[in-house]
Amino acid sequence: MVHAALQQEVQEPILNVKNLNKRYGKGCSHCETPDLLTSQDNRCPHCGSVWACIDVNLELYKGEIVGIVGESGSGKSSFVKSLYFDDDITSGEAMISDYKNGEVNIFCESAQQKRYIRNYLLGMVYQNPLLGLKMSFSSGGNIAEKLIASGSLHVGDIRQRAGELLNHVEISLSRMDELPKNFSGGMQQRVQISKALANNPPLLLLDEVTTGLDLSVQARVLDLIRKIQRELNVAMIVVSHDLGVIRMLADRTMVMRYGRVVEHGLTDQILEDPQHPYTQQLVHSLL
Repeated sequence: MVHAALQQEVQEPILNVKNLNKRYGKGCSHCETPDLLTSQDNRCPHCGSVWACIDVNLELYKGEIVGIVGESGSGKSSFVKSLYFDDDITSGEAMISDYKNGEVNIFCESAQQKRYIRNYLLGMVYQNPLLGLKMSFSSGGNIAEKLIASGSLHVGDIRQRAGELLNHVEISLSRMDELPKNFSGGMQQRVQISKALANNPPLLLLDEVTTGLDLSVQARVLDLIRKIQRELNVAMIVVSHDLGVIRMLADRTMVMRYGRVVEHGLTDQILEDPQHPYTQQLVHSLL
C-alpha cells in the first residue's frame, strides 16, 4: 500500500470533499449550523433533526483505500450514500478529478450529469445486496444494466464484458444467466462488485460489504477487494464497523462519531497509537 503522504507529493486527489453536511429533518433556528450541536450528540433537542455528517472533509488519491469506521449512527454510511447521490446533502462540495478537471462541485450538477457520474466514475457496493442488485435479473443482466445505462448496446459485447467481470470475481460463467437470489450472500456481494466495476470507474464505494457473512466468506471477499485494488488501481472508500476489515484494507482511516470525524490518519498509526478517547475505546474493544 502507498502511504498518503507520498501520494500527495506526486498527484492531485481523485476525490476532494469539503465541509459535507447531511441533515435528516427540516432543521430549525437552533440547528441552522451543526456547530450549535454538542460534540456528544448530533440530534437537535428542539426539532429532532439529526445531522448525520458535520463538516466532513476527505482527500482520496488514485489507487488508495480510505477506511471509515464508527458505530451505528456515526454517519459513515450517510457519507458514502451522499457521494453516490442516494441522499441529497444539506451543504458542502465534492470534486472528482476525472470530471471537468476537478473544478466543479458534483452536488450542484443536474440530474443528468449526476447519472453520468454514477454510471462512469463511481461504483457502489451496498451492505444489503437487495439495494445493489435486481434479484429478478440474472447476474449477467445486472451487469448489463450498468453497461446499457452508459450507452453500450451491442449484446455480444455486453455478454463478453459480463463474463469477464464475473470471472474476475470468481463466479463461474455457467451461472451468468442465473438469478442472484439463488446465490449465497458472499456470491451476491461478488456480483455487486462486478456490477460496480462494469465501466472501469476510478472510484469504488463499499458500505459494510462483509457484515453478516461467515468468516471464511468474509476473507474471500476481502481478498477480492485487495486484488481489485492491486490490479486495477481503483481508489476506494471502505465503510465498516469492523476494525479488522479496516486494518486489512485501508491505507488511511477516518473515525466518525455523531456525524463528525474525530480522528484521521494512517491506519497503522490510528490502530497502534489512537489519540481520541473514542478511537481508543474502539481499538481496545478489538483487543
